Amino acid sequence: MQKTIGILGCGWLGFPLAKHFANKGYQVRGSTTSVDKILSLALHDINPFLIAVHNHHTEGNLDYFLKDLDVLVINLPPRLNSNPKSNFVSKIRTLIKKVQDTTTKNIIFISSTSVYGNAECMVDENSLTRPLTESGRQILEAEKLLMDCENLSIKVIRCAGLYGPGRHPVFQLANRDSLQNPNQPVNLIHLEDCIGIIHHVMDNVIDSPIINAVAPSHPTRKEYYSRIAKKLDLKLPPFEGEELTLGKTVNSIYINSKLGYEFKYPELDM
Repeated sequence: MQKTIGILGCGWLGFPLAKHFANKGYQVRGSTTSVDKILSLALHDINPFLIAVHNHHTEGNLDYFLKDLDVLVINLPPRLNSNPKSNFVSKIRTLIKKVQDTTTKNIIFISSTSVYGNAECMVDENSLTRPLTESGRQILEAEKLLMDCENLSIKVIRCAGLYGPGRHPVFQLANRDSLQNPNQPVNLIHLEDCIGIIHHVMDNVIDSPIINAVAPSHPTRKEYYSRIAKKLDLKLPPFEGEELTLGKTVNSIYINSKLGYEFKYPELDM
């Protein structure tokens, strides 16, 4: 029997994730807040839903979207920069109340490695969390809310910086006057590898509720972005200072040893 998967939030990651599962023969429901995107979802064999989750209420047929899902993937970005009055924690709390009234019990929550803050060391799934931004703090609190639900099976996937077709940090860096921290390690993951890890987490038994999704390669900012800029024929501004700049290196102790996942872009190529 085909599994039914719900992707709550079909944005830059969620839409290709939904297409991936649809292409694999799963029954897929995908939500969006954009009327214009409904047809695009339907054209890729994704059952489309117009749903918005707010601080204290929801819009759209969320009850039917959640009904009898084998797996629910929560992929809602906090978007606190564009909407400072938004409360991501309240949105997740509102969503939990809805989920608990359904038979859906298996949840994958797409989180961020920003919950580790700027620890000047190597971090993994067992490391302490010290988020420095409001977004990171609310994401971490949302994680805890979900994992405290005894009747739900939660897997939290903390994604490093995402890049892929049409999206890469080097484009933003090329627009700056100067660049800092040339020796800081890079923590990124390609879109295809992020999707692959989500699928592996869904299909495999893993004893940790938290998995870091990050490529195994951690070049310095200067080495990596200079290489990618040259490949894309972009001109980067100069990096200031050559002193040793510490920063976190995010690793996963589960992806290779427990999941056996093989990266398509281990060296962070385009």
